[in-house]
Amino acid sequence: MGTEFELIAKTFQGLEQVLAGELTDLGANNIEIGRRMVSFTGDKELMYRANFALRTAIRILKPIKHFKAESADEVYDAVKSVDWSLYLNNETSFAVDSVVFSKEFRHSKFVAYKVKDAIVDYFREKTGTRPNISITNPDLRLNIHIAEYECTLSLDSSGESLHRRGYRQEAVEAPLNEVLAAGMILMTGWRGECDLIDPMCGSGTIAIEAALIARGMAPGLFRKEYAFEKWPDFDKDLFDHIYNDESNEKEFAHKIYGYDINRNAVDIATRNVKAAGLSKDIEIIQQDFHQFTQPKEKSIIITNPPYGERISTPDLLGLYKMIGERLKHQFLDNDAWILSYREECFDQIGLKPSLKTPLYNGSLECEFRKYQIFSGKYKDLRADGMDIKTTEERRMMAEKRRFKAHREFKKGIDEEDNGFQIRKRGGYDDAKGGRTKGHARDERENRKPSFDKRPRREGKSFDRGGKGFMKNRKRDRYEED
Repeated sequence: MGTEFELIAKTFQGLEQVLAGELTDLGANNIEIGRRMVSFTGDKELMYRANFALRTAIRILKPIKHFKAESADEVYDAVKSVDWSLYLNNETSFAVDSVVFSKEFRHSKFVAYKVKDAIVDYFREKTGTRPNISITNPDLRLNIHIAEYECTLSLDSSGESLHRRGYRQEAVEAPLNEVLAAGMILMTGWRGECDLIDPMCGSGTIAIEAALIARGMAPGLFRKEYAFEKWPDFDKDLFDHIYNDESNEKEFAHKIYGYDINRNAVDIATRNVKAAGLSKDIEIIQQDFHQFTQPKEKSIIITNPPYGERISTPDLLGLYKMIGERLKHQFLDNDAWILSYREECFDQIGLKPSLKTPLYNGSLECEFRKYQIFSGKYKDLRADGMDIKTTEERRMMAEKRRFKAHREFKKGIDEEDNGFQIRKRGGYDDAKGGRTKGHARDERENRKPSFDKRPRREGKSFDRGGKGFMKNRKRDRYEED
């Protein structure tokens, strides 16, 4: 067991409790839940494992200095007082991300500039030269977070956001963020005990994340690199041991089905499944949900239908009415979980949810609702002593108090002037879950396996990465409250 230090895992609002559970399973200590983050302590091995294995973390930060500042000059002085020779030298490069919520500090970029100036001046005074600043591929990533006057300066151990697993070759418009998809699955309690169905699968994110969970495969298997691999104290042997550890992997005896009415979406999902090496576990089929019929095996539905924000549909309310009709008549004695945004869409489903959990999809304050479809009468089941809600589900309901006391959904559909418009997004933001058209990393030496058939991890070192990555990936940022 190495020396323990403070760490912070970032996530989406609504997934903090799920992330804390993952950290507990990972062996983290001193776990404390905050807003869109969970703090904990651990050693270097735990930091590596957190990046590699956590499904609901966006990034892992390692704080190196906490301080108070009431002016930009005080930020500069505090940052300059750090012994930067421990992390950088004149030949290395760095970049600074800033997140600021303060009446005194109104511009996050200005704060980032002050941090950069302090580090550059530190080296100029010590050595006469300075390190370089690189936006696209720095040797060291730093993060400065300011909440009023409380400042935290951290090393970013992840690099690009952890939702970028590495298996996604292409995406449909407005794809579901991988971290959010994994969090939704974990919130249902499903771990592979039965078949799983996503009747509107898009690019296949829910299906792929579900297969990784069912098989106990770490989400970091497909990533090409992490920021900590460039740190001076990087332990390659330790990380190779973590990467090659298959002790948590298991067999999956059931099946995952992804359906979509759109042929292009089906083709994209199929390619993504193949890239992840999960074709044996996932079947992608072109089918309208209107044609959905009662599955032969025990199943669970987890899905994210359109809500008319970023993807338009000719008859949005009709779509949700049809979803309710299919569930009521063709999904008896099973559970369905639906993420959506508009109250009136939920109303059209026409079924009473047994659980409503607030969950953010980017900036949209959605709800993740559970529908239990009974073949008999609800009151008869209660009379027989059936427990409709688990202890964990009751806790999830209590979490609603952490969101708005008087929650308002999007204004009525008939009040909108321009109907529903597809909103294209140009960058991939950690907290908003968009996708940039450019999607690639720099090629790394000796890391070229094919995911068509997942290679076994033999020996001390394993080539990570894969072919098919698109070029010119943009640098991501994250936000927090």
